This record gives sequence, C-alpha cells and structure tokens, in this order.
Amino acid sequence: MRIKLLAIGKTDHKNLRLLIEEYQNRLKHYVKFDLEIIPDIKNVKNLSVSQQKDKEGTLLLSKLKSTDHLVLLDDKGSSFTSKGFSEYLQKKMNSGIKQLVLVIGGPYGFSEEVYKKAQGKISLSKMTFSHQMIRLFVIEQIYRGFTILKNEPYHHE
Repeated sequence: MRIKLLAIGKTDHKNLRLLIEEYQNRLKHYVKFDLEIIPDIKNVKNLSVSQQKDKEGTLLLSKLKSTDHLVLLDDKGSSFTSKGFSEYLQKKMNSGIKQLVLVIGGPYGFSEEVYKKAQGKISLSKMTFSHQMIRLFVIEQIYRGFTILKNEPYHHE
C-alpha cells in the first residue's frame, strides 16, 4: 500500500518544512509515501466560501485515481489514539488498498462533492490547527503508527 497526503497551499514556515521533510525521510523505511501540495486558489477574495470549496474540491478530485481510498482529515471524523491509528493503518494494508489518500482541505473544509467521494473521515483533534501544522502532525502520526506496528521504541504508553 502507498500513502499519499494531499494538501492545499504551500508550507510557508521554513522550520515546519524541515520537520515535515524529516518525517517524510523516516517514513521511507516503512511505506511508500507522497506529499502532494495543490497550489492555493488565486483571487479567493472574489469568491464566496462555497465557490472556494468547490474550486478546491475540483482540484482535489482531479488528483485521485479510481482505485484510491479517499479519507478526509475532518473535525467531524473518527478519533483514534496513536495505537488505534496504527491498527487502522494495518487494517487498510490488509484490505488490499493500493493507495490510501489522506486529504487536508482548505481553510473552509471540503465541498459536497469531496464529501460524497470520501470513504472515511479522521479527526486529529477537536481543536483547530493551521493547515500547515496539520501536515506535520499527520505525517508524524503515520510514522508513529508504523513504529508501533513494528514494535519499535519510538512510541511510549
């Protein structure tokens, strides 16, 4: 199984980029992982929230293959402990999915079309985080999940 993380807009903060790269490199030992950044929509001040979500949704959906298993990072999704998330990853690998695609939406969330296409939703927290920080948190949790599955000493309970 491959894992792809799709996100809208570049990561502006240099230190966040470095940490994201660090965990991407660590993940190479466990799974084929890609982070794909979709450029920000231009002229958003001229768009309604609904129009912006629709435009972002069209871009997100254009990046998917028909065999992809789409899971949205959404505050209304299922919550996991780190151990529970590692078990979730194991179940997805066992199910024969070719590519698990996790998506971080834009500042207003997802369009209805994206919600309809999604096969699941995961919430990292009830708190709100910047879209740039979520990238790091997701990648770190994927890494943590694989270290748990391999019984490596990264995670402590």
